Amino acid sequence: MLKVYLAGPEVFLPDAIAIGKQKKRLCADYGFQGLFPFDNEVSPEGSGQRIDLLIYRANTAMMHDADFGILNLTPFRGPSADVGTVFELGMLVGLGKLAFGYTNDDSDLLTRVKRAQAAEFDAAAKVWRDAAGMTIENFGNSDNLMIDAALTEQGAPIVRHRAAPEEAFCDVTGFRACLELAAERLQWPAGSPVGPRRPG
Repeated sequence: MLKVYLAGPEVFLPDAIAIGKQKKRLCADYGFQGLFPFDNEVSPEGSGQRIDLLIYRANTAMMHDADFGILNLTPFRGPSADVGTVFELGMLVGLGKLAFGYTNDDSDLLTRVKRAQAAEFDAAAKVWRDAAGMTIENFGNSDNLMIDAALTEQGAPIVRHRAAPEEAFCDVTGFRACLELAAERLQWPAGSPVGPRRPG
């Protein structure tokens, strides 16, 4: 059974464990074993070590153990994806592991930056600039080009889905789509007459 590392800002939700268990059940439906970083299950008691370092070590160990990853890249505390999740994407790609990503906000990065702060079009340079005068990427990407390109280069661009605002971090529509992509890519050889396993 292939192991999939599940990353995203939902680890900060009050019901993070319940959401993690739901995602692990969905993974099992596709024949995968989900590895969800239950941050609040790490305890420093008796170790004499800082809990943040223990969480980091536990999560990086999971990524080394995983065969691939699915990352929730929904904007978090700003116009871009959670920085921890982006770090995990970079680590998975750096380890040579396949990654799939989704976002529950289907707008592009420029649109979200313009919503978050003042932005002006510099007609002379033909670029958009933020409140600090810095260029805003305008490639139509879901997020920073390094995030989008890392996934596109692996053959599976970010899955964009518009979720209700109150379900931005718990809607699993995009997650299911990533599972479908992973099943097609990993569960069956190219050209196989049998399609990927579907949940019953």
